[in-house]
Amino acid sequence: MHDSAASSPDPRPIAPQPPAPYECCESGCPLCVHDLYAEELTRYRQALAAWEARQPGVSGPKAQ
Repeated sequence: MHDSAASSPDPRPIAPQPPAPYECCESGCPLCVHDLYAEELTRYRQALAAWEARQPGVSGPKAQ
């Protein structure tokens, strides 16, 4: 099977995986896994918008 994303010179960014329910201890940590995920998601969305702007003819959401 050929993976076009791996062979592309400008592959589509990959969305971060949300933390599993067991990864948060619910004790109010200063750097909660949910905060880190939100930061990663923001960076992903920015990278995706930049990637889409570089892709002619790409529009609308795709598998993330």
